[in-house]
Amino acid sequence: MKKNQSHYIQLDLIIMLILLMSISILAIYNAQQLGQYPGQNFVVKQILFYCISISVLAAMQFIDLEQLYKASLYIFIFGAFLVIALHFSPESIAEPKNGAKSWFNNKIPFVSIQPSEFTKIALIVFLSALIVRHKEKFEIATIWTDLWLILKIIIVTIIPTAFIYNQPDLGTSLVFLFIAGVLIILSGVNWKILITLIVGGSAAVALSILLILNLPEFSEEVLGIKPHQIKRVVTWLDPTEQDPNDRYHIELSLLTIGSGQLIGKGMNHSEVNIPEAHTDFIFSIIGESFGFIGGAILILLFFLLLYRLVTLGMKVYPNDPFGAYICFGYMSLILIHTFQNIGMTIGIMPITGIPLLFISYGGSTILSTIIGYALVYKIAIEDSLRQEFLFK
Repeated sequence: MKKNQSHYIQLDLIIMLILLMSISILAIYNAQQLGQYPGQNFVVKQILFYCISISVLAAMQFIDLEQLYKASLYIFIFGAFLVIALHFSPESIAEPKNGAKSWFNNKIPFVSIQPSEFTKIALIVFLSALIVRHKEKFEIATIWTDLWLILKIIIVTIIPTAFIYNQPDLGTSLVFLFIAGVLIILSGVNWKILITLIVGGSAAVALSILLILNLPEFSEEVLGIKPHQIKRVVTWLDPTEQDPNDRYHIELSLLTIGSGQLIGKGMNHSEVNIPEAHTDFIFSIIGESFGFIGGAILILLFFLLLYRLVTLGMKVYPNDPFGAYICFGYMSLILIHTFQNIGMTIGIMPITGIPLLFISYGGSTILSTIIGYALVYKIAIEDSLRQEFLFK
């Protein structure tokens, strides 16, 4: 292989993606054996989603990051428009599923589009550009310029988050807030402001939990928290005192994971019929099929990916701060999805509809996740080319 070609082969990123894809397909195959959706072949569909996504990843390597930086505002406007349009769309094209109006229904069989998944990537791109532009404009930071940056990030984030929360989709809206929070922390604002925000945010979360536990009616009427969301939080914090129906999912998830023991039952031996096994509770299937060892390998793989994103962001920051913030934003997206999804399956987090990225079944989730991965891959290539030029 020629040396200039090797820059386009980021072997570690390729290997991690192949491993994640393989785990996803194997886990979905096992989940499919439960027969929850007769006549559906989720494995074939997931492979198709991945083929389309990989094609998009390859095509995106021709994108100029400088042009992406210039177009970041329009990308965000399009992403925000999608979730706003979904809100006002009639049920004929946006039929609620599981009580949430989160998808555009397509006439093509088995295909539907979840706009919020793509808006996450649009938000990461725009916030990254916004932070860089702010730093270029205010080269000497002050308390007031830092507060102005935080205010801009909050305003931008709240626009799509408010509509997503109203779908209702509390889990996804919290993902948006988490991404914004991580980028604020990494934007270099004054440490006094950060401490104030962290303490204030922690107090707000604690107060919200106390209100949900002690004043559920007030939480529902004033805070707008839905009854099923209140039940999930209460069940998470005090599962022993709740109605057995409210504990159904978590108890079944723990039973599924525990039944796999150390090495798992292997392929074609799924026995615990847990709902949404191919999507929200895919990690439970991995625990049953491949045991503690299989689950630990997957968590290690996610850790390696997160480590790669952080180190890549830190490495490119001096020459490409826009690319660095994309890496950090994408890292925060992977982190919150992984922690929340795996956490809810083992009982340390409340149950939400947040999928396990790369692994859970879903066209919109896979495509949007790979779009973000494609941006990171492009940033890694640009860094590799830059290093050759500097040391030539």
